[in-house]
Amino acid sequence: MKNVQVSGTEGYAEAAEFLIPQWKEISFSRQHQIVMHLLPTAPARILDLGAGIGRDAAAFATMGHQVVAVEPTRELRQAGMTLHASTSIDWLDDSLPDLTLLRSRKEQFDLIMLTAVWMHLDSQEREQAMHVLTELLADTGLLIMSLRHGAIPAGRRMFDVSADETINLAHKHGLNLELNKHTASLQKTNQQNGVTWTRLAFRRKPS
Repeated sequence: MKNVQVSGTEGYAEAAEFLIPQWKEISFSRQHQIVMHLLPTAPARILDLGAGIGRDAAAFATMGHQVVAVEPTRELRQAGMTLHASTSIDWLDDSLPDLTLLRSRKEQFDLIMLTAVWMHLDSQEREQAMHVLTELLADTGLLIMSLRHGAIPAGRRMFDVSADETINLAHKHGLNLELNKHTASLQKTNQQNGVTWTRLAFRRKPS
């Protein structure tokens, strides 16, 4: 079957050999230190969108959670499945803003992780994606996401999205803000290019 490129994934397949070692250098606890206090401690259903090589999915599985790892780039998904084989991780080839395959399963999640993904969506896609994410969140479920700020690498489709826009969009879809922190980048190449991040967390209001 032909590997159809998803809008927003441009450049990742070609750069996989270069990116994978960089990503492996950064641990789950270091990457997510700022939100660790928000993560569920009891066994939960977790959705990792843009799962990459599965570092986060593997960490959640080790904690006793059941994880659906969604990654549209075949080279990254296959690397993740090899590096982190686990019966607690269900890998899917799907993508925002529609998540057609995932939504057909009629599942909801206690936590949705969206790390270094939102910047690949344009304004119309972000509106659609926020609606989809809200549908996928269980009552009082948590959405944790990161926003990238800074120079856009050549050959990539990215948008510099503000925290204010994202917070307003989340509120519009019934999500309450729980965390808003601006942080430096951990990746060496990003540091050299002045890239920074905003970490946001939203809680779905109970129905």
